[in-house]
Amino acid sequence: MSKSLVLAEKPSVARDIARVLGCHKKGNGFLEGDRYIVTWALGHLVTHADPEGYGQEFKEWKMEHLPIIPEPFKLTPIKQTTKQYNAVKAQLRRGDVKDVIIATDAGREGELVARWILELAKNRKPIKRLWISSVTDKAIKDGFANLKDGKAYDNLYEAAAARAEADWVVGINATRALTVKHNAQLSTGRVQTPTLAMIAKREQAIQKFQPKPYWGMQALTEAGRFTWRDGGGQTQVFDETVIDAKMNALEGVTEGKIIDLKSTPKSQPAPHLFDLTELQKEAHRRWSWSAKETLSTLQNLYERHKAVTYPRTDSKHLTADMTSTLKDRVKAVEIGPYRKAVNSLLRKGPVKPQKGVINDSKVSDHHAIIPTEESPSLHSLSDKEQRLYDIIVKRFLAVFYPPFQYEQLSAELQAGNEIFTLKGRTVTDEGWKAVYSSDEEEADTDALPAMKKGETLQIRAVSRTEGKTKPPARFNEGTLLAAMENPAQFMAGESKELIKTIGETGGLGTVATRADVIERLFGMFVIEKKGNDIYTTSKGRQLLELVPEDLKSPALTAEWESDLSKIAAGKLKKNQFIRTMIDFSKKTIVDIKADETKFKHDNVTGKKCPDCGKPMLEVNGKRGKMLVCQDRECGHRQTVSTLTNARCPTCKKKLELRGHGDGKIFVCKCGYREKLSSFEKRRAQTTGKKADKRDVQKYLKKQENEEPENTAMADALKKLFDK
Repeated sequence: MSKSLVLAEKPSVARDIARVLGCHKKGNGFLEGDRYIVTWALGHLVTHADPEGYGQEFKEWKMEHLPIIPEPFKLTPIKQTTKQYNAVKAQLRRGDVKDVIIATDAGREGELVARWILELAKNRKPIKRLWISSVTDKAIKDGFANLKDGKAYDNLYEAAAARAEADWVVGINATRALTVKHNAQLSTGRVQTPTLAMIAKREQAIQKFQPKPYWGMQALTEAGRFTWRDGGGQTQVFDETVIDAKMNALEGVTEGKIIDLKSTPKSQPAPHLFDLTELQKEAHRRWSWSAKETLSTLQNLYERHKAVTYPRTDSKHLTADMTSTLKDRVKAVEIGPYRKAVNSLLRKGPVKPQKGVINDSKVSDHHAIIPTEESPSLHSLSDKEQRLYDIIVKRFLAVFYPPFQYEQLSAELQAGNEIFTLKGRTVTDEGWKAVYSSDEEEADTDALPAMKKGETLQIRAVSRTEGKTKPPARFNEGTLLAAMENPAQFMAGESKELIKTIGETGGLGTVATRADVIERLFGMFVIEKKGNDIYTTSKGRQLLELVPEDLKSPALTAEWESDLSKIAAGKLKKNQFIRTMIDFSKKTIVDIKADETKFKHDNVTGKKCPDCGKPMLEVNGKRGKMLVCQDRECGHRQTVSTLTNARCPTCKKKLELRGHGDGKIFVCKCGYREKLSSFEKRRAQTTGKKADKRDVQKYLKKQENEEPENTAMADALKKLFDK
């Protein structure tokens, strides 16, 4: 009996599909049933060959070899996962396998994962495509009942392959040219370099900023503190003498009159559903999570718990064909803290979202992140998973509630010749905010006291206020994600068409890759964190001086993404795009060779590398200080200190862990010091049980296991990025 081979992206998804399809027989890298064989990748199993794959002469990094232009590109199994690639290939070549069903993630990169495996294995069997947005049993069954012809996704694969080849040609050549010319570990790419440039540009704006003092006034009454405003509605002036004159004129004034009371009805709909970037921004705002941390936690909710839909989406809307599933999704979250909100919703009649939530035109590959029709066991979720699930569920339930309605109140007080205002609001209908009624940050407590027009209020005091204008805030991971999503303000001088294009194509990178890009910039030591703020390092600033101008602008990515969208839509041939990228790469090499700017290590230490004897560089990693050998080919690195989640018993700040072996010691900025062995004993006393090494490490890390990078470019440049 002939069978279909199902290729999933990860083992966890493969197990779910196998269970639904009745594939219970275990094999070497696959699960088999009567009609189906389910196998899996581990993210990418196949990648582009390294430069040395096109000739041993390219093993040495030499300027005369550049640019390296593969014709054609070669695919090769990734060394660490060759065993699983061979297992997939063996199943593909079975005589009883009649066709292949691609069940990798339903998106551009997921298509690439599967097609590269099939291409390298020289598959000639017909291809079908499973395209689903969640991995619940129902979604899998429905998806297999509505399989698509694989040819319908040929253009999507062409776009994915074009992106990977262009990244290789531009990234490999520019990186080698910079590294060889300056004898330093320098890397560039069409997303990471413009992102670094945005951070540097923000820093320059902060450094150039000149704070400007301003002044205002307030009148204190029994009804509240009224704020002065001028005839144009401004509450601050930049001339101190103006306020001084007004203060003098008001000296002795002890009462004011309410000359106007306004009440304006306002209505506020529930916020949009989450896409990945918005969820990452919200998690950083609430808990200072990194983008990677949020994505990793979300991936667990999607794959392991089947609690939410596909994570890597850029849409905040739903499609019309989902309408019939919404009631089941609402009922699925009738658990724990959401029971009251769900019951209230179901009592009101049909489950119907607010206007604008259903919008087919604003959904490309995947709809917004929402709960599935399966109820998770809240007790089985980790603390992080519970927190993330909580904000997804509440955002989802909120769109089924009526708008939040309130009266915007404004009172005007005349004292002498000056006008002071007091604003507030009175809630008339809690609407969707009822879903958040237990959240302190959602509370509304700014109602005004009862007042009447013409009423006289006693003025207890008139005080002067003052302040200074503030520079733009430094980027944190949340605001950097927002800037990557919409980098238009960093594209001064570019055409309106190009700025419009980058807005339409979703900005720098994609929702699926932005977290990896930020992590990569930290891993290259071109940016560092101080608290939650992101700073460029000397290496990062120098890199921007050395990189050709075109690679620093978001315009390059805008042009690429526009062309890739055309390839996916069948409106542009892949070969045309690649020829343009090859020309661009050749020009980049010429520019780098001609540039006379020098690179200087200014973080050299007196310590020698134990492997090669060259001086070590001290760098600030994302979670602490490290020593890294400056020789690219050596690559030795060692940890100096690690910022942990253990808290100082004196000032409650996070402790640094320094030293090695038995000499490890916790150190705090306040001066507190404690040996690791003492810490273990103290924690054992607190918890009532002896803490073994595993417990301590778990306590210190308190982080989800992060996924491996899932991009061909990352694999191709892994050795360099790790240094």
